[in-house]
Amino acid sequence: MTNQSPKQMLLEQFARIGKAISSPTRIEMLEFLAQNEKNVETLAAMTKSTVANTSQHLQQLRQVGLVTSRKDGQRVYYRLADETAVELMMLVRKIAERNIAEVEQLINLYLKSKDAFEAVPADELLERVKAGTVIILDVRPPDEYAAGHVPGALNVPFKELEKHVHKLNAKTEVIAYCRGPYCLLAYDTVEKLREKNIKAHRLEDGFPEWKRRGFPVEKGEKK
Repeated sequence: MTNQSPKQMLLEQFARIGKAISSPTRIEMLEFLAQNEKNVETLAAMTKSTVANTSQHLQQLRQVGLVTSRKDGQRVYYRLADETAVELMMLVRKIAERNIAEVEQLINLYLKSKDAFEAVPADELLERVKAGTVIILDVRPPDEYAAGHVPGALNVPFKELEKHVHKLNAKTEVIAYCRGPYCLLAYDTVEKLREKNIKAHRLEDGFPEWKRRGFPVEKGEKK
């Protein structure tokens, strides 16, 4: 029999979650799965890992209830167990931003050099969506866009941006968003649009955070 108290045993179980997200690769996988369901092979390619290592990482996340899986033929698909995983990642980012000096240094060095302007808060974007005063670009891949996006957003992956720039109205502000607040695709999109003299800003967060806050969501492929 164990000599641990019930509280100690509970804390030990809570600590398993901290251990599960102690890997940068597993945190990245959670960010990808917050967009939509993905199979092991796709996640392996996205994280530049082997299928075997990816499966091991996913098993650790599944064991603590952060992700769940289903099998379709020979492939196994994973998704977030529930939306609280997004909230967990939001809290981790917030704590790191407020208390780890290296985080601020990295943001200043690699992100603010691309875009030093203030990002647009989600509640402000919602009001502007209702007023129809802004063009919204979802720069994620089409499958992620189809799984859910900000109402009225146009799906323009960054690699296709050059083909669509001429369709944008230079007099109307563009708001770009991606997988999360540090997704480089949104930064690169804004940087490119400003080079074309188009007024552009980033959404403060990404789509998962928008959804988690209870803002409206549309689903379906681009028309």
